[in-house]
Amino acid sequence: MMDSIEFGSKTITFQLTFSDRKSLGITITPDMEVMVKAPRNVSIERIKEKVKKKVPWIIKQQDYFLSFHPRTSEKKYVSGETHLYMGRQYRLKITEAKTNSVHFSGRVFEIQTKKKSNAKALFKQWYRERAKIKFAEIVGPWIQRFEKYDVKPESIYLQEMPTRWGSCTPKGKIILNPELIKAPKPCIEYVIIHELCHLVHPNHTNSFVHLQEKMMPDWDKWKNKLEKIMV
Repeated sequence: MMDSIEFGSKTITFQLTFSDRKSLGITITPDMEVMVKAPRNVSIERIKEKVKKKVPWIIKQQDYFLSFHPRTSEKKYVSGETHLYMGRQYRLKITEAKTNSVHFSGRVFEIQTKKKSNAKALFKQWYRERAKIKFAEIVGPWIQRFEKYDVKPESIYLQEMPTRWGSCTPKGKIILNPELIKAPKPCIEYVIIHELCHLVHPNHTNSFVHLQEKMMPDWDKWKNKLEKIMV
């Protein structure tokens, strides 16, 4: 049978089966489904209570399996292809010129380059430069909000990561994937908030989840949005 619990604004749906076992067990499948096996004499209320206590672990396991899910197809760097910037689609236009430059006007990115084969490298460099500027603008107010918890990141560093949007080190360095610049601002804020919460609570404990919920009540909405546009 299917059942669910509410954890803040997040709904955890699980498949429940009863058997002649002595203890309750929870497993997460590679498809991120939550499977609960319980003794026959345990009430639904008690089962839900147990599942709720395991929500931080459930989310962590689902995130782990999500990292192995297929990503979207590789983008092409040719005229007519569309590319994301801050959550919006822009059409690419590549022209040959004596100098290299990238700029956008309206809903069009124009790359001027001596060799069209250089378009990808030029565009990725432009993305990285824009990420450095925009992330600094976005993270500033959030750092101020977290000061009441006596934490402040040592630095903000950009680094390409194949399966992660962000991370933080024990010394307080927050690392952000420059690919985030393609996502809507709330998605970027979600990753920043997530990592700032880790400066307060290093592990995915209930305290961590509650703090993230407090700072961004609809965090799961933007997390899901982010995972759908992974490139």
